[in-house]
Amino acid sequence: MENEKLIVGLDIGTTKICAIIGRKNEYGKLEVLGMGKAVSDGVIRGIVTNIDKTVNAITKAVNEASEMSNVDIGEVIVGIAGQHIRSSIHHGVIIRNPKEDEITVEDVRRLSNDMENIVVPPGNSIIHVMPQDYTVDYEEGIRDPVGMSGARMEADFHIITAQSAAINNIDRCVKRASLQSKALILEPLASSLSVLSDMDKEAGVCLVDIGGGTTDVAIFYDNIIRHTAVIPFGGNIITADIKEGCMVMQHQAELLKTKFGKAIAEEANPNEIVSIPGLRNRPPKEISVKNLASIIQARMEEIIEMVQSEIATSGVYKKLAGGIVLTGGGSLLHGVGPLFEYITGLDTRIGYPNEHLGKSKVDDVKSPMYATTVGLVLAGFRGLDDREDNYRQKESQKSPVEKKGFRMDQSGSDIFGSITKKLKRFITDDIGDDSENY
Repeated sequence: MENEKLIVGLDIGTTKICAIIGRKNEYGKLEVLGMGKAVSDGVIRGIVTNIDKTVNAITKAVNEASEMSNVDIGEVIVGIAGQHIRSSIHHGVIIRNPKEDEITVEDVRRLSNDMENIVVPPGNSIIHVMPQDYTVDYEEGIRDPVGMSGARMEADFHIITAQSAAINNIDRCVKRASLQSKALILEPLASSLSVLSDMDKEAGVCLVDIGGGTTDVAIFYDNIIRHTAVIPFGGNIITADIKEGCMVMQHQAELLKTKFGKAIAEEANPNEIVSIPGLRNRPPKEISVKNLASIIQARMEEIIEMVQSEIATSGVYKKLAGGIVLTGGGSLLHGVGPLFEYITGLDTRIGYPNEHLGKSKVDDVKSPMYATTVGLVLAGFRGLDDREDNYRQKESQKSPVEKKGFRMDQSGSDIFGSITKKLKRFITDDIGDDSENY
């Protein structure tokens, strides 16, 4: 096992922190060797608010995964989310030497690297630079310009930024847990790797990851990321509504939601009553399942309307032939799929990470609530953009002299191109020379 490439994904979520270690089997499928999870008490809506509690939870989850797989874990790929995430589209241009025969991978990377120098709001840092369509000598709609001839190359880039403080706090927690962060990945992008196929992304699809603290949105069309957003509401806000509306304890509200909750009130039986234990020396409390469903539906409709607004903002609303794919723990709520279909008018299904999974020691990883963590592991084996894989193959065919200046990781392959370069430079200013391990 020492000679095999192992990847560890670490999902620092609002309700749970999960670590999964996996490897690729002979069929190219992900084989999960170990998984660990812990209750997340130090994270609110994707943002670390208590360093010590988060470090303890990370340590517990990683140790469980390590013991199950009998593998020492040193490096992890970490997911990031939160309402501070912002995305925007920027246009870049480079002018090439007309005497050069064709556009090379280096030209493409030079254009991408220029995007890392754009001005972002103070206190923010770029975490992803993702190219969309290219234009060569005013010829538009080019997906991969490498090999073409042209003097002027342009492209639209999907730029994703996050608060610098949030990045530093996540990195500080990982380091205090005696780990090294190999890459930082936006969680909806990671989830898309585990539950979406290339056909889905080609046809046009909106991924909605309903987590505990946030609802993450990633929209694809023509196999290219078109829009990302993080909505600051998730399953926890529904639990809070149930707690207040039914006047019950927090843990009782969570059980009511998961065991008896429905997203469509009309499907609930008005005569069905749930009896829960009362407070000390008080009689049991009776809760109407119909009223419970009404509370859930009201909040879920608000979340769906926000998702619909993000779809409209993306500009590809009428092109989503693949409809909506729901994942995350919130997608398991009864009736949430039909409610999405009713409000948005788009076909909706639940996304499971089964397609990319081989034989694993843990069956729980097949649940939508672990789609993000599985996606983080998959991200370690491939780029977020299929074109990155093609570029790596082209670079691997070059001589060592031709590869000069092309940044490689320890395994000999470029990890996400320019994705981690900006992060690495930013973190160096905060924690010193040991960031070279990223």
